[in-house]
Amino acid sequence: MATMHDVARLAQVSVSTVSYVLTGTRPISQATRNKVLAAMAQLDYQPNAMARGLASRRSRILGLLMPMDERGLGATETAFVTGAAAAASVAGYHLVLSPVGGGDLDDLRRLASQRMLDGVVLMEVQLADERVTVLQEAGVPLVLIGRTGDTSTLSYVDIDFDQTVREAVAHLVGLGHRRIVYVNHSAATLASGYGPALRTRDAFTAAMTGHGLEPVMIAAEDSAAGGRAALAAAFAQAPELTAVLAMNETAIFGILGELTGRGLSVPDDVSVVSMVTSPQVAELATPALTAMTSPGSALGRIAIEALTRHLDGPADLRHQQLLPCALEIRGSTASPRSRQPMGADQ
Repeated sequence: MATMHDVARLAQVSVSTVSYVLTGTRPISQATRNKVLAAMAQLDYQPNAMARGLASRRSRILGLLMPMDERGLGATETAFVTGAAAAASVAGYHLVLSPVGGGDLDDLRRLASQRMLDGVVLMEVQLADERVTVLQEAGVPLVLIGRTGDTSTLSYVDIDFDQTVREAVAHLVGLGHRRIVYVNHSAATLASGYGPALRTRDAFTAAMTGHGLEPVMIAAEDSAAGGRAALAAAFAQAPELTAVLAMNETAIFGILGELTGRGLSVPDDVSVVSMVTSPQVAELATPALTAMTSPGSALGRIAIEALTRHLDGPADLRHQQLLPCALEIRGSTASPRSRQPMGADQ
């Protein structure tokens, strides 16, 4: 592998001159610059990341800001990260994962002021997300995986929650279900303005109403115990329920456990659909879960590609794209038993 000394020897200049060509820290005549560049090309010399960063005034580091709790990253969240990391590598950048949430604004301001990151991808976005304001005020280029309430000046990629929920409900209704309960994230998450929880709540109401059915939504803590409590609340509100649609991976195993504890079989007694789920998680259950499969890897990749275009493109460049989840039918959905009572809206 060629070194800077090899380039200097072939170009008949000093090593410091080669360094100045790479970093731009001192003016170099065009003739000398051309000699150095020609020697680099002949030797197939690859400057290291630090030199490239100095030359372009960039760190070649991108940040993925993703709030995390004590549970860490599950398989579904990991898909976003791996998609983003692969795209960053292809573009010649390093990706740094930082667990900066809405309550960490001072940490975010410090991170932005240090200019360590060329740009940022923001995850777990709230409808009114102060992290966006902090990054914009600091002049840090950013792309959202998710959407705020006002996206007119922002670039984002996100799940098409309207289409995703509509297809999930249509799948269950097509099987003959009429009493369908939606298990969402927690009440605190909804109150915080978390975009996916609010958008799916509204999409579920619209989809059920469109079929002439009554929407019933239960908020669930992100835990197995939360799932068990949510299912108990669901039966209290809709004792004749025959299907559960859930967007809470941590709670869904509690839902399945509570069904078993009540002597109910999936899918014979109650069908279950998991939304925004990876195949790895869906297949951990018994039976394997019918799921609206998350396009996490694609969203991570597209977000990084959009961000790198912003770094090289005009300041007013915008990228706004929605991707639906894909329905993958496994063993947790079936037509309801004819002997099982239905709701009055059948």
